[in-house]
Amino acid sequence: MAQTLLMPKATAVWLVDNTALSFEQIAQFCKLHPLEVKAIADGEAAQGIKGLDPIATGQLSRDEISRAEGDVNHKLKLSEPKVRVPDSKRRGPRYTPVSKRQDRPNAILWLVRNHPELKDAQISRLVGTTKTTIEQIRDRSHWNSANLAPMDPVTLGLCSQIDLDLEVEKASKGRPLPTAAELGATLQATTATENLGLYGQEEEKEIDANAVFAKLKSLKSTRTDDEDDQY
Repeated sequence: MAQTLLMPKATAVWLVDNTALSFEQIAQFCKLHPLEVKAIADGEAAQGIKGLDPIATGQLSRDEISRAEGDVNHKLKLSEPKVRVPDSKRRGPRYTPVSKRQDRPNAILWLVRNHPELKDAQISRLVGTTKTTIEQIRDRSHWNSANLAPMDPVTLGLCSQIDLDLEVEKASKGRPLPTAAELGATLQATTATENLGLYGQEEEKEIDANAVFAKLKSLKSTRTDDEDDQY
């Protein structure tokens, strides 16, 4: 792992104040320009920065500083760190706990069905799987295809809703908007539904009126018959 100096400007302030090193030596060690180091020495730069002792932080030894003070051409070297920090690994597929790995095929099936716009790499990042497994589930050649049931990966705890929304948003960029025919495939125009409603109401009113008139006529004829019987 490449070593880097902690707080270069604060270290330069300390070296200017506490050593007899040349501006060039300090500039080379702190990755600064010699004129910037000179400005620090003149009080024109880094006025509010507190010096950082590189000896206390283990980045320089006293012997190294003394050697550089005695030889203007000597270049300061960072001390070997006492603790080695491993290099950060390249980010790969999301790690899936062992207890949840059995639910991963169900989550893949859910993503394939509900979000066909997602690429295999995106599904792999969300649930931590391989491209081969995704293809097998997609074409139903997975060994357990008969028993798989689509399940939301967020509900299963395999990914967060935020991660899923971000991946879906990325996959949706550049996709063509739905056409008018697609939008109207399942919906009827407002005027059509309104006309149907009015027509139905008028027909219903007409039927009710006829029934009322028929009932009135029957009552009238009945009443006339009763009066004839009395006479």
